[in-house]
Amino acid sequence: MTAHKLQQLKTSNNSYILVLLTLAIFLLISCSSDDDSNPKPPSTSINKILPLGASRVEGARPEFESYRYELWIDLKENNWTFDFIGTQSDNASYPTFNSTNFDLDHEGRGGWTSGQILNGLNGWLSQTSSPDIVLFSSPGGNDILQSLDYNQTISNINAIIDALQANNPNVIIIIEQPAQGRSDFMTTELTNAFNQIRQDVLTIADQRTTSTSQVIAVDMFTGFNDSFLADEVHYNEAGADFIATRYYSELINVLEQ
Repeated sequence: MTAHKLQQLKTSNNSYILVLLTLAIFLLISCSSDDDSNPKPPSTSINKILPLGASRVEGARPEFESYRYELWIDLKENNWTFDFIGTQSDNASYPTFNSTNFDLDHEGRGGWTSGQILNGLNGWLSQTSSPDIVLFSSPGGNDILQSLDYNQTISNINAIIDALQANNPNVIIIIEQPAQGRSDFMTTELTNAFNQIRQDVLTIADQRTTSTSQVIAVDMFTGFNDSFLADEVHYNEAGADFIATRYYSELINVLEQ
């Protein structure tokens, strides 16, 4: 074999070894990242709050807002002790408040239906502390938008409440009578469905309240208008503040100091 070919073979082997080393380093970094993503220790707060729902909980800054940040500010401003919990977080940037970083934890998943939330709920609860308070956002909203069977949607909402009360018999569930979408988006069918679920949420809240677990309906639709929306159905900053204020008005009656 010529010296030139030997040099080529050596170069090829060195390149191969470099590729293997690079791959090994990548795998080590990946493993380290996985370790960093392990669930944080269970919360010990006296007020563990679980924001539960779909995209109106999750948010997608800068395209649209979740109410969570505005509600967090309201609670911090008034010196309440609390902790948002959940297996999800987002990568958006939020201003600090009094040198404190925004609590990113939540259980919102964009586009998810009541059936999907029900199927995932017990697994999520097993990874977090049992919530003391659940903020159940726009129940059945995506079901309505996808024209799913309405009776099944109501059954799923009741089953979600069952699972939450089984997890913590003393849980307080604040469930929304959901805000409507933009007026040019709300067809007659959608308007009728939103009106129906608002009435059914009142019935659910009354029927599912127990001697130890309150289920509280909160009106998110009266006074809500197109100026609160970033698109057909999601909140802008003003809309997020509107929803947060409605939640806060209920929370101050149930939070433990």
